[in-house]
Amino acid sequence: MQTQRIIVGYDGSVEAREAVDWAADEADRTGLPLRIVYAYQLAWPAAALYGRVTEVLLADSEERGDHTIHDIVEHVRRRRPTVEVSGVATHAEPAPMLLGQAAAGTRLLVVGNRGGGGMSNLLLGSISQQVATHARVPVAVVRGRTGATDGPVVVGVDGSASTDAALGLAFEAAAARGAEVVAVRAYSPPSPAVVPLSAVEADERNALEASLAGWAEKYPGTRLTALLAVGRAAQVLVGMSHTAQLVVVGSRGHGGFTGLLLGSVGQQLMHHAECPVLIAHR
Repeated sequence: MQTQRIIVGYDGSVEAREAVDWAADEADRTGLPLRIVYAYQLAWPAAALYGRVTEVLLADSEERGDHTIHDIVEHVRRRRPTVEVSGVATHAEPAPMLLGQAAAGTRLLVVGNRGGGGMSNLLLGSISQQVATHARVPVAVVRGRTGATDGPVVVGVDGSASTDAALGLAFEAAAARGAEVVAVRAYSPPSPAVVPLSAVEADERNALEASLAGWAEKYPGTRLTALLAVGRAAQVLVGMSHTAQLVVVGSRGHGGFTGLLLGSVGQQLMHHAECPVLIAHR
């Protein structure tokens, strides 16, 4: 069985360093090794037309890449000396490189919400968007209050196939942090003239309780609060992110979280949440 690990993308930007620090904290909490990935490309694409120039630029990029990855690995070792950390720098497109590194043996893939430098396109909607959309492992997008250590772990619940994956990650994260899990089901009620609001609320609460059945028993040391909220899912979760230390959502959903796809609720959280966002891929 391959050893599990945490992978984090790095590009030298402030946001990427915050992502590395968050990933190192997660590695420290879970006891998993951390691997930092730095992907770089030639800054001048036209250099491919000139063989000798290309060789010089590539050698310079390799040297800078080696220095960059060495510096960030040493930063983690100083900050979290108990974490087993390694790094790799390579000439490649960032998103495919990260996805390839996380193809096997990876518990979590971590990216910043924007970046610069070697990974010049590490912007939400670009590298982070590609990774969050196409990864086959959970993806954490580090943004907002990246150093928050208080508040609950909030998880969106809608009864879809992604719900159990999201709940599992939420409880694991809360248990590692000694935090509470707040499970939220958001819904938009129809007109009272069509269906009595009391009946709609009762049905939604029953659906929420059904989704949470057995989780409290599986994690008896973690407090669980079930919350039913009226409103759009993204708006509700963004609001709760102001006091949470982590928000967890499935990669897609239905029901109360209508259209919970990357590009919908997940994408809005990656743009607007005030704390890191964890996307659960089944």
